Amino acid sequence: MKTVVGVRFRNAGKVYFFEPGSFDVKRGSKVIVETARGIELGTCVNDPSEIPDEDVVAPLKPIMRIASETDIKQAADNHAKEKEAYKLCQQKIREHDLEMKLIDAEYTFDNSKILFYFTADGRVDFRELVKDLAGVFRTRIELRQVGVRDETKILGGMGICGRPLCCHSYLSDFVPVSIKMAKEQNLSLNPTKISGVCGRLMCCLNNEEEVYEEQNRKLPSAGDYVTTALGERGIVQSVNIFRETIRVLVQNGDEKEMKEYHADEIRFKKRRKKGKLELSAEELEQLKALEPDDVAELTAELAKPDQVKSDYEESVSEEVDRPARNERNRNQNQGGADRNNNGRGNDKNGGNDKNGGDHGNGGRHRNNRNRGRRNNRNNSGNNANYNGNNNNKRGGDNA
Repeated sequence: MKTVVGVRFRNAGKVYFFEPGSFDVKRGSKVIVETARGIELGTCVNDPSEIPDEDVVAPLKPIMRIASETDIKQAADNHAKEKEAYKLCQQKIREHDLEMKLIDAEYTFDNSKILFYFTADGRVDFRELVKDLAGVFRTRIELRQVGVRDETKILGGMGICGRPLCCHSYLSDFVPVSIKMAKEQNLSLNPTKISGVCGRLMCCLNNEEEVYEEQNRKLPSAGDYVTTALGERGIVQSVNIFRETIRVLVQNGDEKEMKEYHADEIRFKKRRKKGKLELSAEELEQLKALEPDDVAELTAELAKPDQVKSDYEESVSEEVDRPARNERNRNQNQGGADRNNNGRGNDKNGGNDKNGGDHGNGGRHRNNRNRGRRNNRNNSGNNANYNGNNNNKRGGDNA
């Protein structure tokens, strides 16, 4: 086990771990440590704690000392000089006519390096700019290009909720956020509604994702078939996971009616998503006990569950969808009758009738051709009925 303490160098920045050594540090203590950028002043974010050796990625560096009043004053002076460095760098960028936006300037604690953060649409050749800045400040210069999310984290701002931005306030790392989270939470997919100041999906979409996933597992989804406590059957239209209420479209005689029920007042069978099969631990044990032949048979059955509805779903669908289906059948029957009255085809036996367009006998008649073949064999000649080429303008007579 190793004793470590977490240290943060910027507001809402990443936390790095160091060995406290013999120093008596606690949460909020200012300490001086050595980092890859040089000597830095940081703030302890937690009390010393022990972690397993396997969780330590690399050899930990020790804390050099606890920051004194002189160290704290030097850090404040560095912050004041950063403002002047920022203005000068902006002036040099305009002189070199570079397409880049300067975000921030930062001095290391020992003034051995100045870091300038900027954003740009593409690659920028800033070699001449670095030479000019190094000649002015007489120290090492580092220009670091960042993305729009890091830009917003550095600058800060107010979110659409009226509170300071999460990334600038407390988020140490950016968490992956996907459009699936917005769908899971039944939010509007309008980009202006779910995008933050940076133009990316809001980080807070991840805050309640676990709650929505847990509730959605317990409640039915839109489109599921349910049965109420009174025996009414219907289809779920919408679900409120906070109130645990479900709006159901039920069949009331010849009309459909929308009703709202609490989750305890209905029973349902959760629809399995395509390609997914969720089994309990007890069901898994039962499957393991099956013989190989039984497993093969069960696998074949599970390969086609989405193609056939259960008896329960069929019965509910029959009641709820019967009026709409009857209307579709009437429309189809009417359309079929129209096609029978208007349909025309090419008759192989009759050719084209000039009085009425294509002959109404319609299409190809295999039976007529077979009779033509038999007549040809009996008469040992070519029969016009078999050839199907008739030039009679009335159509249908033999040559």
